[in-house]
Amino acid sequence: MKNTLNKLFIGSLIALSLFNTNSLNAQTVTDLDINSIKFPPLHNVAVPEVKKVTLDNGMRLYLLEDHSLPLLDVSVRINIGSYLEPKNQIGLSDIVGDLLKEGGTEKYNPDELDELIDSLSASIGNYGDVTFHHVDLNMLSSQKELAVELLDQIIRHPRFDKDRFNQAMLSYKSGIARRNDNPSTVANREFKKMIYGKDSVYATQTEYADLNNIKREDLIAFHKRYYKPELVMMSVCGDFKMDEMINLLKKHFEDWEKGNEVIPPIPQVKYDFDQRVGYIEFKDAKQANIYLGHIGGFTQDADNPHRIVMNNILGGGFGSRFFNQIRSKSGLCYNVYGAYDSNFSYAGMYVNFTSTNCSSAIKATKMLIDEIKKFQKDEVSDEELDRGKKPYLNRFVFNFDSKEKIVGRMLTYDLFGLPYDFLQKQKEAVEKTTAADVKAAANKYLKPDKMRIIICGDKALFDEPIESLNNGPVTEIDITIPEDKSKD
Repeated sequence: MKNTLNKLFIGSLIALSLFNTNSLNAQTVTDLDINSIKFPPLHNVAVPEVKKVTLDNGMRLYLLEDHSLPLLDVSVRINIGSYLEPKNQIGLSDIVGDLLKEGGTEKYNPDELDELIDSLSASIGNYGDVTFHHVDLNMLSSQKELAVELLDQIIRHPRFDKDRFNQAMLSYKSGIARRNDNPSTVANREFKKMIYGKDSVYATQTEYADLNNIKREDLIAFHKRYYKPELVMMSVCGDFKMDEMINLLKKHFEDWEKGNEVIPPIPQVKYDFDQRVGYIEFKDAKQANIYLGHIGGFTQDADNPHRIVMNNILGGGFGSRFFNQIRSKSGLCYNVYGAYDSNFSYAGMYVNFTSTNCSSAIKATKMLIDEIKKFQKDEVSDEELDRGKKPYLNRFVFNFDSKEKIVGRMLTYDLFGLPYDFLQKQKEAVEKTTAADVKAAANKYLKPDKMRIIICGDKALFDEPIESLNNGPVTEIDITIPEDKSKD
Protein backbone atom coordinates (compact mmCIF):
# COMPACT_ATOMS: atom_id res chain seq x y z
CA MET A 1 0.00 0.00 0.00
CA LYS A 2 2.83 2.34 0.92
CA ASN A 3 4.65 1.59 -2.35
CA THR A 4 1.46 2.29 -4.27
CA LEU A 5 1.03 5.69 -2.60
CA ASN A 6 4.69 6.54 -3.27
CA LYS A 7 4.24 5.68 -6.92
CA LEU A 8 1.11 7.84 -7.14
CA PHE A 9 2.91 10.73 -5.46
CA ILE A 10 5.93 10.48 -7.75
CA GLY A 11 3.63 10.17 -10.77
CA SER A 12 1.79 13.34 -9.73
CA LEU A 13 5.07 15.25 -9.46
CA ILE A 14 6.10 14.09 -12.94
CA ALA A 15 2.73 15.09 -14.37
CA LEU A 16 2.95 18.55 -12.77
CA SER A 17 6.48 18.92 -14.08
CA LEU A 18 5.37 18.03 -17.61
CA PHE A 19 2.40 20.40 -17.34
CA ASN A 20 4.60 23.31 -16.32
CA THR A 21 7.19 22.51 -18.98
CA ASN A 22 4.55 22.37 -21.70
CA SER A 23 3.06 25.66 -20.52
CA LEU A 24 6.48 27.27 -20.64
CA ASN A 25 7.16 25.87 -24.09
CA ALA A 26 3.79 27.08 -25.34
CA GLN A 27 4.56 30.57 -24.10
CA THR A 28 8.01 30.45 -25.66
CA VAL A 29 6.62 29.31 -29.02
CA THR A 30 3.96 32.05 -28.91
CA ASP A 31 6.62 34.70 -28.42
CA LEU A 32 8.91 33.23 -31.06
CA ASP A 33 9.28 34.96 -34.42
CA ILE A 34 9.01 32.00 -36.79
CA ASN A 35 10.70 33.95 -39.58
CA SER A 36 13.81 34.18 -37.42
CA ILE A 37 14.34 30.40 -37.55
CA LYS A 38 17.27 29.53 -39.80
CA PHE A 39 17.25 26.20 -41.57
CA PRO A 40 20.38 24.65 -43.07
CA PRO A 41 20.34 24.08 -46.84
CA LEU A 42 19.16 20.69 -48.00
CA HIS A 43 21.77 18.18 -49.08
CA ASN A 44 22.29 17.76 -52.81
CA VAL A 45 20.26 14.85 -54.12
CA ALA A 46 22.32 12.11 -55.70
CA VAL A 47 20.55 10.56 -58.67
CA PRO A 48 21.28 6.83 -58.89
CA GLU A 49 22.43 5.30 -62.15
CA VAL A 50 19.60 3.69 -64.07
CA LYS A 51 20.27 0.72 -66.34
CA LYS A 52 18.79 1.17 -69.82
CA VAL A 53 18.07 -1.78 -72.09
CA THR A 54 16.39 -1.74 -75.49
CA LEU A 55 15.06 -5.08 -76.70
CA ASP A 56 15.43 -6.08 -80.34
CA ASN A 57 11.75 -5.26 -80.92
CA GLY A 58 12.24 -1.68 -79.69
CA MET A 59 10.73 -2.01 -76.20
CA ARG A 60 12.68 0.17 -73.77
CA LEU A 61 13.48 -0.90 -70.21
CA TYR A 62 14.73 1.27 -67.34
CA LEU A 63 15.91 -0.68 -64.31
CA LEU A 64 17.16 0.25 -60.85
CA GLU A 65 17.98 -2.13 -58.03
CA ASP A 66 16.74 -1.09 -54.59
CA HIS A 67 17.13 -3.66 -51.83
CA SER A 68 15.81 -1.49 -49.01
CA LEU A 69 12.41 -3.25 -49.09
CA PRO A 70 11.28 -6.61 -50.55
CA LEU A 71 9.12 -4.87 -53.16
CA LEU A 72 8.89 -4.55 -56.90
CA ASP A 73 7.52 -1.37 -58.51
CA VAL A 74 6.85 -1.31 -62.24
CA SER A 75 5.49 1.55 -64.34
CA VAL A 76 4.62 1.08 -68.00
CA ARG A 77 3.93 3.83 -70.52
CA ILE A 78 2.46 2.98 -73.91
CA ASN A 79 2.88 5.98 -76.20
CA ILE A 80 -0.59 5.98 -77.75
CA GLY A 81 -3.79 7.57 -76.55
CA SER A 82 -7.21 8.98 -77.31
CA TYR A 83 -5.81 11.27 -80.00
CA LEU A 84 -5.77 8.15 -82.19
CA GLU A 85 -9.41 7.12 -81.79
CA PRO A 86 -11.98 7.67 -84.58
CA LYS A 87 -14.01 10.88 -84.38
CA ASN A 88 -17.27 8.95 -84.03
CA GLN A 89 -15.94 6.73 -81.23
CA ILE A 90 -14.78 9.23 -78.62
CA GLY A 91 -14.01 7.27 -75.48
CA LEU A 92 -12.74 4.12 -77.21
CA SER A 93 -9.13 4.60 -76.13
CA ASP A 94 -10.07 5.31 -72.51
CA ILE A 95 -12.23 2.19 -72.35
CA VAL A 96 -9.34 0.12 -73.71
CA GLY A 97 -7.08 1.56 -71.00
CA ASP A 98 -9.69 0.93 -68.29
CA LEU A 99 -10.32 -2.69 -69.28
CA LEU A 100 -6.72 -3.87 -69.68
CA LYS A 101 -6.94 -5.37 -66.20
CA GLU A 102 -10.63 -5.05 -65.34
CA GLY A 103 -11.56 -7.07 -68.42
CA GLY A 104 -9.33 -10.02 -67.54
CA THR A 105 -6.66 -11.66 -69.70
CA GLU A 106 -6.33 -14.72 -71.93
CA LYS A 107 -5.06 -16.77 -68.98
CA TYR A 108 -7.23 -15.28 -66.20
CA ASN A 109 -10.87 -14.30 -66.39
CA PRO A 110 -11.73 -11.03 -64.58
CA ASP A 111 -12.78 -12.69 -61.31
CA GLU A 112 -9.74 -14.96 -61.27
CA LEU A 113 -7.44 -12.02 -61.91
CA ASP A 114 -9.06 -9.93 -59.17
CA GLU A 115 -8.80 -12.80 -56.67
CA LEU A 116 -5.18 -13.50 -57.59
CA ILE A 117 -4.16 -9.86 -57.17
CA ASP A 118 -5.98 -9.63 -53.83
CA SER A 119 -4.41 -12.87 -52.57
CA LEU A 120 -0.95 -11.48 -53.34
CA SER A 121 -1.67 -8.14 -51.60
CA ALA A 122 -0.60 -6.63 -54.90
CA SER A 123 -1.66 -3.39 -56.54
CA ILE A 124 -2.18 -2.96 -60.29
CA GLY A 125 -3.45 0.27 -61.80
CA ASN A 126 -4.27 1.08 -65.42
CA TYR A 127 -5.86 3.88 -67.42
CA GLY A 128 -5.91 5.64 -70.77
CA ASP A 129 -5.06 9.29 -71.41
CA VAL A 130 -4.89 11.64 -74.38
CA THR A 131 -1.27 10.90 -75.29
CA PHE A 132 -0.48 7.64 -73.47
CA HIS A 133 -1.78 4.57 -71.69
CA HIS A 134 -0.42 3.59 -68.30
CA VAL A 135 -0.06 0.41 -66.24
CA ASP A 136 1.61 0.23 -62.83
CA LEU A 137 2.27 -2.71 -60.55
CA ASN A 138 3.42 -3.06 -56.94
CA MET A 139 4.15 -6.54 -55.58
CA LEU A 140 6.43 -8.43 -53.24
CA SER A 141 9.75 -9.07 -54.97
CA SER A 142 9.52 -12.74 -53.98
CA GLN A 143 6.74 -12.92 -56.60
CA LYS A 144 8.70 -11.22 -59.39
CA GLU A 145 8.22 -14.04 -61.90
CA LEU A 146 4.46 -13.92 -61.41
CA ALA A 147 4.58 -10.11 -61.51
CA VAL A 148 6.21 -10.08 -64.94
CA GLU A 149 3.80 -12.74 -66.16
CA LEU A 150 0.84 -10.60 -65.03
CA LEU A 151 2.26 -7.58 -66.84
CA ASP A 152 2.67 -9.69 -69.96
CA GLN A 153 -0.93 -10.86 -69.72
CA ILE A 154 -2.40 -7.41 -69.02
CA ILE A 155 -0.42 -5.48 -71.63
CA ARG A 156 -0.22 -8.03 -74.42
CA HIS A 157 -3.15 -10.37 -73.90
CA PRO A 158 -6.19 -8.53 -72.48
CA ARG A 159 -9.47 -10.45 -72.70
CA PHE A 160 -11.85 -7.47 -72.77
CA ASP A 161 -14.47 -9.65 -71.13
CA LYS A 162 -17.94 -9.05 -72.57
CA ASP A 163 -19.70 -8.60 -69.22
CA ARG A 164 -17.03 -6.20 -67.95
CA PHE A 165 -17.24 -4.31 -71.25
CA ASN A 166 -21.00 -3.93 -70.81
CA GLN A 167 -20.49 -2.73 -67.22
CA ALA A 168 -17.95 -0.17 -68.42
CA MET A 169 -20.37 1.13 -71.04
CA LEU A 170 -23.10 1.55 -68.43
CA SER A 171 -20.65 3.38 -66.19
CA TYR A 172 -19.64 5.75 -69.00
CA LYS A 173 -23.28 6.43 -69.86
CA SER A 174 -24.01 7.12 -66.20
CA GLY A 175 -21.15 9.63 -66.23
CA ILE A 176 -22.68 11.41 -69.23
CA ALA A 177 -26.06 11.62 -67.46
CA ARG A 178 -24.42 13.26 -64.41
CA ARG A 179 -21.90 15.49 -66.12
CA ASN A 180 -23.87 18.71 -65.60
CA ASP A 181 -24.51 18.18 -61.89
CA ASN A 182 -21.62 20.36 -60.65
CA PRO A 183 -21.47 23.95 -62.02
CA SER A 184 -17.74 24.30 -61.34
CA THR A 185 -16.99 21.07 -63.21
CA VAL A 186 -19.17 22.23 -66.10
CA ALA A 187 -17.39 25.60 -66.27
CA ASN A 188 -13.99 23.92 -66.20
CA ARG A 189 -14.98 21.53 -68.98
CA GLU A 190 -16.32 24.31 -71.20
CA PHE A 191 -13.28 26.48 -70.51
CA LYS A 192 -11.04 23.69 -71.79
CA LYS A 193 -13.12 23.53 -74.97
CA MET A 194 -12.86 27.30 -75.33
CA ILE A 195 -9.06 27.16 -75.11
CA TYR A 196 -8.31 24.08 -77.23
CA GLY A 197 -11.42 24.03 -79.42
CA LYS A 198 -14.45 21.77 -78.98
CA ASP A 199 -13.14 19.38 -81.66
CA SER A 200 -9.61 19.25 -80.29
CA VAL A 201 -8.36 15.92 -78.94
CA TYR A 202 -7.47 17.82 -75.77
CA ALA A 203 -11.07 18.81 -75.08
CA THR A 204 -13.18 16.03 -76.57
CA GLN A 205 -16.39 14.98 -74.85
CA THR A 206 -17.88 11.50 -75.05
CA GLU A 207 -21.55 11.38 -76.06
CA TYR A 208 -24.10 8.55 -76.04
CA ALA A 209 -23.75 8.30 -79.82
CA ASP A 210 -20.00 7.65 -79.47
CA LEU A 211 -20.56 4.88 -76.96
CA ASN A 212 -23.28 3.32 -79.11
CA ASN A 213 -20.73 3.14 -81.94
CA ILE A 214 -18.23 1.22 -79.81
CA LYS A 215 -18.32 -2.56 -79.74
CA ARG A 216 -16.13 -5.01 -77.89
CA GLU A 217 -14.50 -5.90 -81.21
CA ASP A 218 -13.38 -2.27 -81.58
CA LEU A 219 -11.41 -2.54 -78.34
CA ILE A 220 -9.69 -5.66 -79.60
CA ALA A 221 -8.87 -3.99 -82.93
CA PHE A 222 -7.55 -0.80 -81.27
CA HIS A 223 -5.32 -2.84 -78.97
CA LYS A 224 -4.04 -5.04 -81.79
CA ARG A 225 -3.27 -2.02 -83.97
CA TYR A 226 -1.56 0.25 -81.48
CA TYR A 227 -0.11 -1.88 -78.69
CA LYS A 228 3.33 -2.52 -80.14
CA PRO A 229 6.65 -3.02 -78.30
CA GLU A 230 8.43 -0.05 -79.89
CA LEU A 231 5.81 2.19 -78.25
CA VAL A 232 6.31 0.70 -74.78
CA MET A 233 8.58 2.10 -72.08
CA MET A 234 8.84 0.19 -68.80
CA SER A 235 10.54 1.26 -65.58
CA VAL A 236 11.34 -1.44 -63.02
CA CYS A 237 12.56 -0.60 -59.54
CA GLY A 238 12.98 -2.84 -56.53
CA ASP A 239 14.55 -5.81 -54.84
CA PHE A 240 15.96 -7.86 -57.72
CA LYS A 241 19.23 -8.83 -59.37
CA MET A 242 19.78 -6.90 -62.59
CA ASP A 243 20.71 -9.76 -64.93
CA GLU A 244 17.96 -11.98 -63.57
CA MET A 245 15.31 -9.31 -64.12
CA ILE A 246 16.51 -8.47 -67.64
CA ASN A 247 16.36 -12.15 -68.61
CA LEU A 248 12.91 -12.48 -67.09
CA LEU A 249 11.62 -9.48 -69.04
CA LYS A 250 13.18 -10.79 -72.24
CA LYS A 251 11.50 -14.15 -71.68
CA HIS A 252 8.06 -12.54 -71.65
CA PHE A 253 8.44 -9.60 -74.02
CA GLU A 254 11.23 -10.23 -76.52
CA ASP A 255 9.02 -12.37 -78.79
CA TRP A 256 6.51 -9.52 -79.11
CA GLU A 257 6.41 -8.67 -82.79
CA LYS A 258 7.33 -5.12 -83.74
CA GLY A 259 4.70 -3.05 -85.53
CA ASN A 260 5.02 -1.99 -89.16
CA GLU A 261 2.63 0.99 -89.07
CA VAL A 262 3.75 4.59 -88.62
CA ILE A 263 1.86 6.08 -85.67
CA PRO A 264 0.68 9.68 -86.20
CA PRO A 265 2.48 12.20 -83.98
CA ILE A 266 0.78 13.94 -81.08
CA PRO A 267 -1.10 16.94 -82.57
CA GLN A 268 0.08 20.37 -81.62
CA VAL A 269 -2.22 23.12 -80.42
CA LYS A 270 -3.18 25.91 -82.83
CA TYR A 271 -4.15 29.04 -80.94
CA ASP A 272 -4.89 32.65 -81.78
CA PHE A 273 -5.02 35.11 -78.87
CA ASP A 274 -8.39 36.84 -78.83
CA GLN A 275 -11.24 37.88 -76.54
CA ARG A 276 -14.31 35.74 -75.91
CA VAL A 277 -16.90 35.26 -73.20
CA GLY A 278 -18.99 32.15 -72.75
CA TYR A 279 -22.01 32.14 -70.45
CA ILE A 280 -23.57 28.98 -68.99
CA GLU A 281 -27.03 29.39 -67.49
CA PHE A 282 -27.66 27.81 -64.09
CA LYS A 283 -31.00 29.31 -63.16
CA ASP A 284 -31.36 30.38 -59.51
CA ALA A 285 -27.73 29.52 -58.73
CA LYS A 286 -26.44 31.71 -55.90
CA GLN A 287 -22.78 31.21 -56.83
CA ALA A 288 -21.03 32.12 -60.06
CA ASN A 289 -18.07 30.00 -61.19
CA ILE A 290 -15.60 31.96 -63.30
CA TYR A 291 -12.71 30.68 -65.40
CA LEU A 292 -10.55 32.95 -67.49
CA GLY A 293 -7.22 32.71 -69.26
CA HIS A 294 -5.60 31.55 -72.48
CA ILE A 295 -3.13 28.99 -73.79
CA GLY A 296 -0.14 28.11 -71.60
CA GLY A 297 3.26 26.65 -72.43
CA PHE A 298 5.63 23.70 -72.32
CA THR A 299 7.46 22.36 -69.28
CA GLN A 300 10.75 22.36 -71.17
CA ASP A 301 10.52 26.08 -72.10
CA ALA A 302 13.73 27.81 -71.05
CA ASP A 303 11.93 30.39 -68.92
CA ASN A 304 9.40 28.00 -67.36
CA PRO A 305 11.22 28.34 -64.00
CA HIS A 306 10.47 32.09 -64.10
CA ARG A 307 6.81 31.30 -64.78
CA ILE A 308 6.74 28.98 -61.76
CA VAL A 309 7.82 31.82 -59.48
CA MET A 310 5.56 34.28 -61.29
CA ASN A 311 2.53 32.08 -60.81
CA ASN A 312 3.17 31.46 -57.12
CA ILE A 313 3.32 35.19 -56.49
CA LEU A 314 0.26 36.10 -58.55
CA GLY A 315 -2.19 33.25 -58.04
CA GLY A 316 -0.58 30.42 -56.12
CA GLY A 317 -2.70 29.98 -53.03
CA PHE A 318 -2.44 31.65 -49.62
CA GLY A 319 -0.43 34.86 -49.70
CA SER A 320 -0.72 35.35 -53.45
CA ARG A 321 -1.87 38.67 -54.85
CA PHE A 322 -5.16 37.15 -55.96
CA PHE A 323 -5.78 35.77 -52.49
CA ASN A 324 -4.81 38.97 -50.71
CA GLN A 325 -6.73 41.36 -52.95
CA ILE A 326 -9.82 39.45 -54.06
CA ARG A 327 -10.48 37.27 -51.02
CA SER A 328 -8.87 38.88 -47.98
CA LYS A 329 -9.26 42.60 -48.72
CA SER A 330 -12.37 42.64 -50.93
CA GLY A 331 -14.10 39.63 -49.38
CA LEU A 332 -15.54 38.60 -52.73
CA CYS A 333 -14.83 34.89 -52.58
CA TYR A 334 -13.63 31.92 -50.59
CA ASN A 335 -11.57 30.35 -53.35
CA VAL A 336 -9.39 32.04 -55.94
CA TYR A 337 -6.28 30.86 -57.74
CA GLY A 338 -4.25 31.08 -60.92
CA ALA A 339 -2.16 28.41 -62.63
CA TYR A 340 0.12 28.71 -65.64
CA ASP A 341 0.09 25.04 -66.59
CA SER A 342 2.58 23.38 -68.90
CA ASN A 343 3.00 19.92 -70.41
CA PHE A 344 5.85 18.06 -72.06
CA SER A 345 3.91 16.96 -75.15
CA TYR A 346 1.51 19.85 -75.87
CA ALA A 347 0.84 23.38 -74.61
CA GLY A 348 -0.92 23.64 -71.26
CA MET A 349 -3.49 26.25 -70.20
CA TYR A 350 -3.18 29.48 -68.29
CA VAL A 351 -6.26 29.35 -66.09
CA ASN A 352 -7.57 31.61 -63.33
CA PHE A 353 -10.58 30.64 -61.24
CA THR A 354 -12.85 32.07 -58.60
CA SER A 355 -16.25 31.27 -57.21
CA THR A 356 -18.28 34.21 -55.90
CA ASN A 357 -21.81 35.31 -55.20
CA CYS A 358 -23.73 36.06 -58.40
CA SER A 359 -24.21 39.60 -57.13
CA SER A 360 -20.46 40.19 -57.48
CA ALA A 361 -19.70 37.99 -60.52
CA ILE A 362 -18.72 40.76 -62.93
CA LYS A 363 -16.81 42.71 -60.29
CA ALA A 364 -14.77 39.62 -59.36
CA THR A 365 -14.05 38.88 -63.04
CA LYS A 366 -12.81 42.42 -63.63
CA MET A 367 -10.66 42.26 -60.50
CA LEU A 368 -8.93 39.10 -61.72
CA ILE A 369 -8.00 40.80 -64.99
CA ASP A 370 -7.01 44.04 -63.24
CA GLU A 371 -4.69 42.17 -60.88
CA ILE A 372 -2.93 40.59 -63.83
CA LYS A 373 -2.47 44.00 -65.44
CA LYS A 374 -1.14 45.46 -62.19
CA PHE A 375 1.25 42.56 -61.82
CA GLN A 376 2.78 43.36 -65.21
CA LYS A 377 3.45 46.95 -64.08
CA ASP A 378 4.29 46.64 -60.38
CA GLU A 379 7.70 45.74 -59.04
CA VAL A 380 8.01 42.41 -57.24
CA SER A 381 9.22 42.85 -53.66
CA ASP A 382 11.95 40.73 -52.10
CA GLU A 383 9.35 39.19 -49.78
CA GLU A 384 7.14 38.24 -52.72
CA LEU A 385 10.09 36.81 -54.61
CA ASP A 386 10.97 34.65 -51.63
CA ARG A 387 7.36 33.53 -51.26
CA GLY A 388 7.24 32.71 -54.96
CA LYS A 389 10.20 30.36 -54.70
CA LYS A 390 9.50 28.61 -51.42
CA PRO A 391 6.49 26.47 -52.44
CA TYR A 392 8.54 24.93 -55.24
CA LEU A 393 11.82 24.61 -53.36
CA ASN A 394 10.24 23.25 -50.17
CA ARG A 395 8.52 20.49 -52.13
CA PHE A 396 11.52 19.70 -54.31
CA VAL A 397 12.88 16.94 -52.08
CA PHE A 398 9.66 14.95 -52.54
CA ASN A 399 10.62 14.39 -56.16
CA PHE A 400 13.21 11.98 -54.78
CA ASP A 401 11.37 10.28 -51.91
CA SER A 402 11.13 7.01 -53.84
CA LYS A 403 13.38 5.29 -56.36
CA GLU A 404 10.45 4.54 -58.65
CA LYS A 405 9.81 8.28 -59.09
CA ILE A 406 13.41 8.75 -60.15
CA VAL A 407 13.30 5.91 -62.67
CA GLY A 408 9.95 7.10 -64.00
CA ARG A 409 11.39 10.54 -64.73
CA MET A 410 14.28 9.02 -66.66
CA LEU A 411 11.70 7.40 -68.92
CA THR A 412 9.92 10.73 -69.51
CA TYR A 413 13.15 12.62 -70.13
CA ASP A 414 14.28 10.02 -72.66
CA LEU A 415 10.98 10.28 -74.50
CA PHE A 416 11.25 14.05 -74.87
CA GLY A 417 15.01 14.21 -75.38
CA LEU A 418 15.81 15.98 -72.12
CA PRO A 419 18.93 15.57 -69.96
CA TYR A 420 18.57 13.41 -66.86
CA ASP A 421 19.43 16.37 -64.64
CA PHE A 422 16.55 18.41 -66.11
CA LEU A 423 14.78 18.69 -62.76
CA GLN A 424 17.93 19.79 -60.92
CA LYS A 425 18.59 22.42 -63.57
CA GLN A 426 15.02 23.66 -63.23
CA LYS A 427 15.50 23.95 -59.47
CA GLU A 428 18.71 25.95 -59.95
CA ALA A 429 16.91 28.26 -62.37
CA VAL A 430 14.09 28.81 -59.87
CA GLU A 431 16.64 29.67 -57.18
CA LYS A 432 18.35 32.18 -59.48
CA THR A 433 15.11 33.81 -60.67
CA THR A 434 15.11 37.56 -60.03
CA ALA A 435 12.31 40.09 -59.69
CA ALA A 436 13.21 41.31 -63.18
CA ASP A 437 12.84 37.75 -64.53
CA VAL A 438 9.37 37.49 -62.99
CA LYS A 439 8.24 40.80 -64.45
CA ALA A 440 9.64 39.90 -67.87
CA ALA A 441 7.81 36.55 -67.79
CA ALA A 442 4.56 38.26 -66.79
CA ASN A 443 4.77 40.70 -69.67
CA LYS A 444 5.77 38.02 -72.16
CA TYR A 445 3.32 35.27 -71.26
CA LEU A 446 0.27 36.89 -69.64
CA LYS A 447 -2.27 38.45 -72.01
CA PRO A 448 -4.91 40.22 -69.86
CA ASP A 449 -6.28 41.98 -72.95
CA LYS A 450 -6.67 38.67 -74.81
CA MET A 451 -8.66 36.64 -72.30
CA ARG A 452 -11.19 33.90 -72.92
CA ILE A 453 -13.78 33.77 -70.14
CA ILE A 454 -16.37 31.27 -68.97
CA ILE A 455 -18.99 32.40 -66.43
CA CYS A 456 -21.41 29.88 -65.01
CA GLY A 457 -24.38 31.13 -62.94
CA ASP A 458 -27.63 33.10 -63.15
CA LYS A 459 -27.05 36.32 -65.09
CA ALA A 460 -30.33 37.75 -63.77
CA LEU A 461 -28.56 38.01 -60.41
CA PHE A 462 -25.28 39.43 -61.74
CA ASP A 463 -24.17 42.85 -60.51
CA GLU A 464 -23.68 44.12 -64.10
CA PRO A 465 -24.46 42.86 -67.61
CA ILE A 466 -21.86 40.41 -68.92
CA GLU A 467 -21.25 42.75 -71.87
CA SER A 468 -19.77 45.30 -69.45
CA LEU A 469 -16.64 43.16 -69.35
CA ASN A 470 -15.79 44.52 -72.83
CA ASN A 471 -14.07 41.24 -73.60
CA GLY A 472 -15.41 40.44 -77.04
CA PRO A 473 -18.58 38.64 -78.09
CA VAL A 474 -20.71 36.90 -75.45
CA THR A 475 -22.01 33.45 -76.39
CA GLU A 476 -24.50 31.45 -74.36
CA ILE A 477 -23.26 27.86 -74.25
CA ASP A 478 -25.77 25.06 -74.61
CA ILE A 479 -24.83 22.17 -72.31
CA THR A 480 -27.93 20.10 -73.06
CA ILE A 481 -27.05 16.40 -73.07
CA PRO A 482 -28.08 14.77 -76.37
CA GLU A 483 -30.59 11.96 -75.98
CA ASP A 484 -29.41 8.36 -75.92
CA LYS A 485 -31.02 6.89 -79.04
CA SER A 486 -29.81 3.33 -78.51
CA LYS A 487 -32.47 0.65 -78.45
CA ASP A 488 -30.98 -1.06 -75.39
